[in-house]
This record gives sequence, structure tokens and C-alpha cells, in this order.
Amino acid sequence: MHDATCECLDTTVFYSKAENYWREVAPTVDGMLGGYGKISNIDIDGSKKFLQKFLGQGEGKTGNGCALDCGAGIGRITKRLLLPLFNTVDLVDVTQEFLDQAKVYLGDDSKRVENYFCLGLQDFIPQDRRYDVIWIQWVIGHLTDDHLVEFLHRCRGGLRPEGLIVIKDNVAYEGVIPDDVDSSVCRELALVKSLVTRAGLTIVCEEQQMNFPDEIYQVHQLALR
Repeated sequence: MHDATCECLDTTVFYSKAENYWREVAPTVDGMLGGYGKISNIDIDGSKKFLQKFLGQGEGKTGNGCALDCGAGIGRITKRLLLPLFNTVDLVDVTQEFLDQAKVYLGDDSKRVENYFCLGLQDFIPQDRRYDVIWIQWVIGHLTDDHLVEFLHRCRGGLRPEGLIVIKDNVAYEGVIPDDVDSSVCRELALVKSLVTRAGLTIVCEEQQMNFPDEIYQVHQLALR
């Protein structure tokens, strides 16, 4: 199938340029959010409301044992969203400096982080049936279409029974918009959904994140199983 992100694109350059970009970004909340640190509280509140629909005891509910934070950076989402809701969390990010800073940023809570994986998601293989929730936020644009499909398929194998994958990301109004600064793409929602389907996953809930600044892309949350 045609890979929209690979047209006129050398994948090695695509990934190495992104790694070089993030290597120069300050290991701070503002750095993680591209200068929009002020939206962090709104973002976390929206994520918590969305995620809590699925968590709990009983049939069909997602457990609270272990979560995976993908593209975790310094652990902003781990600290504010995942550690308050899950017993343990694993972090995966391509930038070692961010993971080193996460151990400081998370403070005492870092003792409930079991693994810090320094890998690009195109190379990361989740352990089978380890995770109740795999949280993938503001990072799918750093994967080609084919690599995103393959990664989501591997994530599916990493879920516990009733586990959940959540994608939260910018969506383009139409088509695929490249960002040459950080070497990423922003996809329209229809394309994201088609890649999810190719990965063998089903969208069980979808919401737009509200109350973000008008000048940034729309952000949508998709819960997948």
C-alpha cells in the first residue's frame, strides 16, 4: 500500500534528522511541548477524563497494573497522568538525555518506573502482554506510515486482556503536512484511522481535545483495541 510519508523521502534521513532535532531541545516541559508549556494542565486534564472512562474493575474494564509512555521525553505524561493511575510505568524515547532527566523530574515517583528504553518507536518491540495501557502522544508523526502500522501491530501484542492503546496527536485538516524543522508529518484524521485499521486495531472511542490555542492543530484522542 502507498506510504504517504515515504514519497520523496529517505527514511534514514527522516529519522536521523528528527533525532538531531530533539538532541538540541531543552529537557524541560516547555521543550517537550515546543514552547507551549502553558497547555500542559489542559492537556493532562483532558487525557485523564478520556482515560478514566476505561479504567476500573469488572468485565471490559482496563486494569491499572502497568502503562507504557511512548515518546515519553522527560516524563511529563508519566508524572502527571500515568503514575497517578497505574502501579508501574515504562518509558520509551529516542533521546537518552531526556530519559536521564526523567529520573530527576519524576523524583520519588521514579521508583515506580521499571524500564527506561532508549529507542525510536520504529525499532521498539513491547514485551508480550505486559501493558494495560500504551499511551502514544505527539509522536506518531515521527514514524512513516508503514512503520506506524508495524509499531501499532506490535503494541497490540503488548497488551494485557482488556488493554488499551491511546493515540493523542495533532491532525491535519487535509492530507499530510510535513514539518521540515523536526522531521515529522501531520496526517489528516482519515489517514490515521486507515493506518489503525491496517494494524488490525479497532477504534473504541474518539474525542477532540478542547480548549487548546487556536493557532495549533486540532488534537484528537483515539482509544484502540
